[in-house]
Amino acid sequence: MSLQQSIEQFMYRLAELCDDRDWDGYLEQFAPECEFHIPQWKNEYELTRDPKREMSLMYYADRTGLEDRVFRLCTGKSAASTPMPRTLHLIDNVRCEEQGDGIVQVRVNWVTHFYRFGESNHFFGTADYTLRGEGDSWKVLRKHTVLLNDKIDSVLDFYHV
Repeated sequence: MSLQQSIEQFMYRLAELCDDRDWDGYLEQFAPECEFHIPQWKNEYELTRDPKREMSLMYYADRTGLEDRVFRLCTGKSAASTPMPRTLHLIDNVRCEEQGDGIVQVRVNWVTHFYRFGESNHFFGTADYTLRGEGDSWKVLRKHTVLLNDKIDSVLDFYHV
């Protein structure tokens, strides 16, 4: 399998794990030191850059932030996510560039459709990943997501992006 195919299959599998709510499998795809960031728009054309000094829609310095969100979902301690929406993640335009030492930079376009309380909606954007080869698969070292439709009428959580 080529690098491109391997990365695409990993991206599709990551989306599938999220849609299937296989939270253990989903978390396993992220390295413990993985940074997860969704910056906020400063204005129509400029994003915040430094999550430690500027506002973000979501920021976790490592995987423990995602683990905490999953814990809250699984124990019913996330009122904002009860009931959980049904999601369908679509990944497209997967581009990858080898960086050396088993590291690959990946950029994807994405759309997530979700259904909750009898209503359908969607979020869409781009995501940049830093992946590290591990065995015959990959681990996410960094996920940086740009939400292009950032008027949020309901809940925005990690499973939407």
